[in-house]
Parts: sequence; structure tokens; C-alpha cells
Amino acid sequence: MPKPLVILDRDGVINEDSDNYIKSPEEWIPIQGSIEAIAKLKKAGYLVAVATNQSGIARGYYNLDTLNAMHDKMAKLLQTYGVSVDYIAYCPHAPTDNCQCRKPQAGMLNEIIETLTADKNQTIMIGDKIADMQAAQNAGVDFALVKTGKGERTLVSSELPNTVKIYNNLQELVQVLLATDITN
Repeated sequence: MPKPLVILDRDGVINEDSDNYIKSPEEWIPIQGSIEAIAKLKKAGYLVAVATNQSGIARGYYNLDTLNAMHDKMAKLLQTYGVSVDYIAYCPHAPTDNCQCRKPQAGMLNEIIETLTADKNQTIMIGDKIADMQAAQNAGVDFALVKTGKGERTLVSSELPNTVKIYNNLQELVQVLLATDITN
């Protein structure tokens, strides 16, 4: 039986977000409790993946080496807990490129699910933006919103259904997920 899968948006869920983009490993600062929350998921037997729009590459704000350095920083922090994420998918395209990977499209989520041979019925996407929710809907997986990052702004969106599960942060969501099972 496949393991349950948690797909995380990166900026605003795992690390602090900025309207000016996260452009360097120095600017990549984990949200309090997020690294520990990922470690708890992994130790509980969950697959954990990241799906992140990174249009800063197309915009020329940073390059692929810098993106990899940011992900290496996250990996090193997770290694202190003896865990790692199972997969990182990123979209380097600009919003105007009309690609199939950029959220709200489902391309990255489908890539993750296929690569990890996960069951969509046991998959949840966690994000802080409407585009994250739409990507989850387009991929046919569950969704939960965190208030970190752009989550507080998203709460006032008329596009957010009142059925969406909302948590203060990733740490709180993981506590609830491990105590219950919000993927069913």
C-alpha cells in the first residue's frame, strides 16, 4: 500500500516569503517549526515533496545554482533530524510562459505523484495561496491552507471555499494530521 504523501508549497509554508522574491540562501529563512514539522511527517512514514513556482529564474533574479543552494540549505537543516524530502519539483517559468508546470496548473503535483507512485486519495497539498489550492483541485488532491506567508491575504479571497481546512502554520497542521487523518 502506498505511503500517504504531503506536498508542500515552499515560500510561505516552509520558509519566510517576500513580495520581492527569495533570491539567495541567505534570504531563505525557515518559518519557526517548519523543519521540525517535516521531520515529524517523515518519521511518521509520510512521503514529503515540495512543489514551488520559481519565476525568479525566468525574471533573472537568480539562477538554477542559487535555487539549488537554497534547497541544499533546507536539506542540511533536515539532515540534522535525520530526514530528507522525497522530491522537489519547481517551475522556473514566468507566469506569461503558459507552461503546464506552474501552479495553478497541476503539472508539478502530477509529476510528484507519478514519480513517488503515490495515491491521489492519500495526498494533500499544503499551501498559502489560491494558486496552491487550484493546483490541488486540478490534480484531484486534498488541500489545506496555512496562514503563514501569503496565507492571511488568501483568507480574505472570495475564491477560497469555506470548506478549506485552515491552520496557523505547518507545525500546527502536522500536529493535527498526525493526531487524526485529514487526507481522508
